[in-house]
Amino acid sequence: MANDSLYQKSYISRIGELGKSAPDAVKAFFAFDQSALADGVIPQKTKELIAIACAHVTGCPYCIEIHVGNGKKLGVTKEEMVEATMVATALKAGSAFSHGFNALNAFEGAEEDELYKRSNGKKMNELKNTAPEAVNAFFGFDEQAMKAGLLSKKEKELIAVAVAHITGCAYCIDIHTKRSKSEGVSKEELVESIMVATALKAGSALAHGVNALNAFDE
Repeated sequence: MANDSLYQKSYISRIGELGKSAPDAVKAFFAFDQSALADGVIPQKTKELIAIACAHVTGCPYCIEIHVGNGKKLGVTKEEMVEATMVATALKAGSAFSHGFNALNAFEGAEEDELYKRSNGKKMNELKNTAPEAVNAFFGFDEQAMKAGLLSKKEKELIAVAVAHITGCAYCIDIHTKRSKSEGVSKEELVESIMVATALKAGSALAHGVNALNAFDE
């Protein structure tokens, strides 16, 4: 009978088998992953905090396990880890909230072809008026998650930009890129954070390959 557990730490040991089946692609991924997470314009510790946040959005338990461990080795505290996770939580919630603009357009039968107009943000008041308590509570949480704490606003905006690229929310990318710029983030820092997000999104797919191997072998 197959093991009933779909996730175990030990399953990640099968990752080497993926390299045997597609050696060039797997080798290229690990080279990219190492480069994306290396010390750069953004310090490696901050990159691991970005990675931890991103892993909570991809939902990859292997990635969470690995990057929390890596971050801890670099001096990440439990409190910093939780702050980064709360930014990820706010961005994932914010993506759903922002797509409410699109939902209202669809509900109202809007015929225009453009789905991602900045002006859709005008729908925010309609969302507030329809569910005022929930919307106000969301904004209260978002404000708390994004305010400076152990992590600076600049660090939190770098995390937010990365997470927004995983949620795929064009509104969030636009807003948090501009906010990060106002906090002094350079274009180089911005791109490095995006590369961490790219590595984590790809890494989640690769890591879940061990589950595919388990399923294939049953």
